[in-house]
Amino acid sequence: MLGGLAPDSSTLTPARADEFITADGRPTPAYRERLRRIPNARNAMSVVALYVQTAAVIWAAVAIDNPGVRIVAFLLMGRAHAQFLSLMHEAAHRLLFSNKQMNDFVGNWLLGFPSFTSTPAYRRVHMAHHREEFGHDEPDIPLYANYPVSPASLRRKLMRDAFGITGAKLFRAQLRGLRSPDARVRRSQQKIWSMQIVLLAVGTFAGAWWLYPLFWLLPNMTVWRVINRLRSIAEHGGMTSGADRRMSTHAVRQRWFARFFLVPYNIGFHTAHHVDAGIPFRNLPDYTRRLRDARYISPTREFASYPRIWRALSSGLELPLPA
Repeated sequence: MLGGLAPDSSTLTPARADEFITADGRPTPAYRERLRRIPNARNAMSVVALYVQTAAVIWAAVAIDNPGVRIVAFLLMGRAHAQFLSLMHEAAHRLLFSNKQMNDFVGNWLLGFPSFTSTPAYRRVHMAHHREEFGHDEPDIPLYANYPVSPASLRRKLMRDAFGITGAKLFRAQLRGLRSPDARVRRSQQKIWSMQIVLLAVGTFAGAWWLYPLFWLLPNMTVWRVINRLRSIAEHGGMTSGADRRMSTHAVRQRWFARFFLVPYNIGFHTAHHVDAGIPFRNLPDYTRRLRDARYISPTREFASYPRIWRALSSGLELPLPA
């Protein structure tokens, strides 16, 4: 079932065209040129800062022998995977660096492979998602379909994520890729798992072999999976295909805690991202403000917070299990 939370297309009025926004919500040529400039130096600093943050969290978990500190560190390492993969998403759109070789190297070796993702493989399926949301080639329909669900159904999904069941299932599929008849799949998985061996070796040589399984692998299998589902369904859960991006993509107000933990690097400004997928993440807040000014994103169509949209997504009835 698709479209359980999608608006009636007849109620979607055109944007009020101005010097920044056209009637279909796209930026005007002059504004678009400004929005599409890639800030190479600032993005490089973001990658460096991400590594510094991650190292600081791991250092604190080792240096401060306190269970509370280690629980916080565990949660923050789930957030670290969200950060790595948000910047990898930027590289998949070739918006991290204007130099293609630099963009793809960083996207692969410094961001994607450490977090169990091949940037080129992700790019192939993600571009299908952008070409036609909920179209024939949409890779994530199972993730977005059938909303709104019952509160109990959403809790079950999140419990599977939190206890590593979803992560273990996906890792088994990735490990099978090492024996895939497709050489491209085999090579991608070899690079991903080689990077994991390097990370394990770094922790072992540092005298703390347990760092990799406890503060990298397990946060990815648990905390990150919860973050990923909550973010993903807030982007497209219950929506459907349509020429107007407001039929396929939710708009959610970005609050400070959500931007810190759930949707780093402006990835939560998702309606703007889908109206023009060629805009670097640093410029999405400005573009979103212009879309609001033009009434393309209206107060009646924008959820005030992530808890609000999750309540809407879990406002359905419990469906009977199939016989």
